[in-house]
Amino acid sequence: MRFQGLVALMVVGTLTLLAPVAQAATDDRGQLIQPQDGARKVVAISTFAADTLVALGVAPAGASTFGDRPTPDFLGPLMEGVPSLGQRASTNLELLSALQPDLILAIRRYTEPSAQKLSALAPFYAFDVISHDDSLRAVAGIATALGKAAEGQALNADFEALVDDFGRRAPGGISAVLLAGSGEAPFAYYDHFLTTDLLRRLQATNSIGPSPTPEQAVPFGFQLSLEQLLALNPDVIFMFASSTRHAYAANPVWPYLKAVQQGRVYEVGLHWKEGGGPIAREYILREMAWRLYPETFSQPQLPASLASRLFH
Repeated sequence: MRFQGLVALMVVGTLTLLAPVAQAATDDRGQLIQPQDGARKVVAISTFAADTLVALGVAPAGASTFGDRPTPDFLGPLMEGVPSLGQRASTNLELLSALQPDLILAIRRYTEPSAQKLSALAPFYAFDVISHDDSLRAVAGIATALGKAAEGQALNADFEALVDDFGRRAPGGISAVLLAGSGEAPFAYYDHFLTTDLLRRLQATNSIGPSPTPEQAVPFGFQLSLEQLLALNPDVIFMFASSTRHAYAANPVWPYLKAVQQGRVYEVGLHWKEGGGPIAREYILREMAWRLYPETFSQPQLPASLASRLFH
């Protein structure tokens, strides 16, 4: 009996040594995330951070500008009355400081120059939100910072289940591109950008393809000529809406594109550019699926300010 007990202890000890050690959560600057359970004033520098806060049931104390709107109002009632901190890449630090935040959440590339000042104001966590996996990691990180790790895991699990379901139902056999800018040469996104990555998960092909430097997250796209776009000739073109006429759409090459001839060019909301939050990424997935496969997926209900429209 004593021998059996000793063996049992040895087995338990061995299993303990072999068991994986849970890694502490860090942001994408390598900062250890300490849950701020008592944080009442949480500031969001980026639409992504505001989106994630709202999805977790937290009203931001301040948020960055969303396009030409003071704050990302598409996120619903929790954004009502939330003060604007200015453009996401040039946060008004005076306004932010006056809010006396308990926690600051951001996208890393917008806040690198001011990271030291932000860290002096409150616990500060920043994330790289470019790819699909970045989105999952960043949502989990913000949830951990708020003491809501389980809720963050649930949001990610629900989204992944929805992606898998849509992927199984998508017929495939279609190509598309995502274009930004309104100049003569549009900016096109590589495969690893979150929105274009969703094309793949919906059994569609991003005509632009992968980055030539896959080990680097940036750049996540490039400017291409209309002649290059014609050579790719995608079935569907998604393009960000612009307050000015898209100059590239006036190019003599434009009418020869298959997507133009078949009436499959769509202007999409700015949330497609920063879609890593739980609310935006689901909007993108549902609308993309409908636009790619209107006979398979129904039109989703989106706020009017976000809904895509046919480009003429």
